[in-house]
Amino acid sequence: MSTAIAPKAQNPDVAGQITYAMRSMGVAPIPRNYELFYEAYIGSNPALTRDLAALGKSATQEELDEIGAKYFPHHAGRVFDDAHARLTTELDAVLRALRQEQTTLQSYNRLLGETCESISSRSHNSAELLRNAIDMLAVATGDTMAHGEKTVENVVQRSQEMELVRKELDEYKRIANTDSLTRLSNRRAFEDRLISIFDNQLTRPTTALVLADIDHFKRINDTFGHPVGDKILATVASIIRANVRRDVFVARIGGEEFALVMEATNVEEATTVCERIRRTLEMTPFKNSRTRVDYGPITISLGICMASEAIDSGELYNKADLALYCAKNAGRNCSSVYQDGMQKDFTKSWLIYKN
Repeated sequence: MSTAIAPKAQNPDVAGQITYAMRSMGVAPIPRNYELFYEAYIGSNPALTRDLAALGKSATQEELDEIGAKYFPHHAGRVFDDAHARLTTELDAVLRALRQEQTTLQSYNRLLGETCESISSRSHNSAELLRNAIDMLAVATGDTMAHGEKTVENVVQRSQEMELVRKELDEYKRIANTDSLTRLSNRRAFEDRLISIFDNQLTRPTTALVLADIDHFKRINDTFGHPVGDKILATVASIIRANVRRDVFVARIGGEEFALVMEATNVEEATTVCERIRRTLEMTPFKNSRTRVDYGPITISLGICMASEAIDSGELYNKADLALYCAKNAGRNCSSVYQDGMQKDFTKSWLIYKN
């Protein structure tokens, strides 16, 4: 497996190599599979390459789609389409069973009516008539009850299948909304969470948005390389997560940028939390345990804005970003709270995707 997808610089036929690797593993030559093997071939994502190689030569499409959803969020849409089709099939089966049950009950009800009419039109003293009616109703009742039990069993089974699909969807949604490096929520999840702030007017006044940015991170990457930068990002993420309540939403929204949504708080409490994060990070040593190379100090700047200061998600984001800019402009390694009158002498294009 590893030799089949390993880069071969001497062979310019990249497409041929990828196609050969897919064919040797019996993988369907569809675009999303090709994208996986292409990324593994060029070696741009070592973790993806390892996960793909671990499948061996008998990878199923489900396993490939799971890797695709993990590393390429846009793959999750195909999973959702498949799940939707499965749910539709199961729901159709439930409806058919219920319609059939309704038909059976209607037939049974009609039989009861006809029997009642038959008994009423003849002598009530006819033992033979009553015996035949009772026998007929007993059989019909038994058949109807047996059919009902089968219907219930069928509906229960279909419900269990739909529950499995729901769990799969929840898992794929979690993967699609998680940053693979830091295990925090990603930009997609943040945008949804930011918009939802303004769906609840009761909690909005006590909700704060915090934007944070690692200071001079480009210099860290340029000096020590991206692998070191990735480790620092993961450590910073864990420090942020460890210094906030469990109910605080934390996301990585860019290269070295993070966001926090804090509910049931005020500007003083939000500032206290930001300062705790900043001081903890400032005091954390960043050293290579083997080479003893010191990558620090690593510091962070934070901008705070209460949702009550904005009329919508876009304005809240821009004002928190303005506070972050002021923290950077004040020398970095500090927190800044949005205030009216703050001026920003440059324009950024921040796209908030609204569904």
